[in-house]
Amino acid sequence: MSTDTASNPIAAQDPEVWRWMEAEQQRQASTLELIASENHVSPAVMQAVGSNLTNKYAEGYPGRRYYGGCENYDHVEDIARDRAKELFGCQFANVQPHSGASANAAVFFALLQPGDTFASLVLSDGGHLSHGMKINFSGKYFHPVHYPLKYDRSQDGYEQIDYDAMRAVCLEAKPKMILCGYSAYPRVIDFAKFRAVADECGALLMADIAHIAGLVAGGVHPSPFPHAHIVTTTTHKTLRGPRGGMIMCNDEEIAKKIDKAVFPGLQGGPLMHVIAGKAVCYGEALKPEFKQYARQIVDNAKALAAALVGRNYRLVSGGTDNHLMLVDLQQKDAELTGADAESWLESAGIITNKNGIPKDPRPPVQTSGLRLGAAALTTRGFKQSQMVQVADFIDRVLSAKGDEKVCATVRGEVADLCAQFPLPH
Repeated sequence: MSTDTASNPIAAQDPEVWRWMEAEQQRQASTLELIASENHVSPAVMQAVGSNLTNKYAEGYPGRRYYGGCENYDHVEDIARDRAKELFGCQFANVQPHSGASANAAVFFALLQPGDTFASLVLSDGGHLSHGMKINFSGKYFHPVHYPLKYDRSQDGYEQIDYDAMRAVCLEAKPKMILCGYSAYPRVIDFAKFRAVADECGALLMADIAHIAGLVAGGVHPSPFPHAHIVTTTTHKTLRGPRGGMIMCNDEEIAKKIDKAVFPGLQGGPLMHVIAGKAVCYGEALKPEFKQYARQIVDNAKALAAALVGRNYRLVSGGTDNHLMLVDLQQKDAELTGADAESWLESAGIITNKNGIPKDPRPPVQTSGLRLGAAALTTRGFKQSQMVQVADFIDRVLSAKGDEKVCATVRGEVADLCAQFPLPH
């Protein structure tokens, strides 16, 4: 980020704001980003989001705008939609949702009536707030029923989706829609099994692939198509794009309902500068090197998971198949909370987030778990050997219970490692 006031109008015009933007640039450059829902965009995506496309209202869709002067915006949105369809192998894509939650809301309002029943994973087992949390729109205006993980350690697939229990819940409740795709689930999702149950009980299947979209695009996680009727995602996690959402499907009638629900149902003018960023990121994801990136994410996650297990940390479900893992801190230290771990690690330059674990005895403000992801560090160029170093950093800080001297020492080592792997520029 330039500090030359001649080329940096923010620094010249508003140094108060620029001070914190510059501080954030330094923070990102010198810390290890392990939050599973975050990533670092390319300079091209960054430029698109900061472009002149922010100046225009473009309510509606290409060829059907409510304002004049939208020809260039039509081309940009068409590029984004066409690339999304090619990337995920679908026939229809709406790239206007402002976020993953707003994409989910559009699906609900397009395909369900208030009070209708839908099925989703028990939220404390790794679901998302827009999948039925009581104070969220999905729990206030619709009726969620939940299927569980396997909790019996004597069973195969412990703390993984219990597909038999999911089927039983759905056959009893007869939901109009079944949701799969999660916020803190480290294993491969069997979309075909979900579709079989959806067909059996006459439900639509919605896959929320916000966390795994980049892995699906890169070919290292099975695709929800052709099994899912509707697929939603964010664009800023493993897909490595700007902050935003997207909805995809293969049914023209569903697509028409989705388009109406997004606009004018829930949103007004689309964020065309962000849609340009989405188009750029989809273009990046269509390149062969993105497949290598996706594979490296999974390899890095497995390396970090194995290194943590080797240091006596228990992982929910025993490991990971994707980009993230959920660390149950109780085996390492029965008194250690996720909130304390998050705080201590941040003081050492390691950015994580506390997270509940299945059957967590602690409240959400404390938790017994820590969620970790490999996407952002992989973007910086980390390989398996560096992930083992990261596990060592984490263990030293947590074993020392956040001791200031230990945290300061690790903070210096983190900064040195970050200097070897600069942010995209």
